Amino acid sequence: MGGTVGRGVGEGASAATKVAKPQTFDGTPSKVSRFVGACKLYIKMRLRKSSVEEQVQWILLYVQGRSADIWKENVMEELETGEIEFKSAGEFLAEIRREFGGGDEESVKVVELKKIKQGGRMMEEFVQDFKRVARGSGYEGHPLIEEFKWGMNGSIRRKLMEAENQLCSIEQWFKRVIALDRNWRESRREEERLRGKKETNGALAPRSNQQGALGQSLPQPQVWPRRQEMPQ
Repeated sequence: MGGTVGRGVGEGASAATKVAKPQTFDGTPSKVSRFVGACKLYIKMRLRKSSVEEQVQWILLYVQGRSADIWKENVMEELETGEIEFKSAGEFLAEIRREFGGGDEESVKVVELKKIKQGGRMMEEFVQDFKRVARGSGYEGHPLIEEFKWGMNGSIRRKLMEAENQLCSIEQWFKRVIALDRNWRESRREEERLRGKKETNGALAPRSNQQGALGQSLPQPQVWPRRQEMPQ
């Protein structure tokens, strides 16, 4: 299987083009859209000239774990016996989406959308992740903006809420929060740089001062009056 699929690699794009392979799919409903999208992109860029059978076998390489294992075994047996046949890799990926995503995929997306948080991530990364989750959730307009606001860190959210010009579209929110996050991180780096410089200077200066203070605090030798001889 590996050798057959390997002949198609690189035919759809130049060798210099780097295309990320999909992550292993274990049947989790919330991961099906990302897996299908990654497979479509890789096949288009790298395996476009491979046969449908080779493309399907390549996709199956990344289907493993949990409930996906049993489904994979059944599909491979049916493909070998000729019980099923796919006219394209897209048709096979659509079957994966139906099997693991089902009609409840939108509900899964909504739950994931309400749980997603920025945390310690850069805003650019959070925005891209939010877009991925929001796609297919059915949310748009004001409800989508509200979910985005409560997913970002509180400090940036408060700054935007205090702004005079309120943002209307989700794209405006994306652009504004990315700019604010960059400025905030840059100011933090500058503060740390200045604090480190101040601490370095402060650690060097007291040494000479301490020496001077030490010299001043040393007790001066006491001079006793010279003893006078008693008259004979």
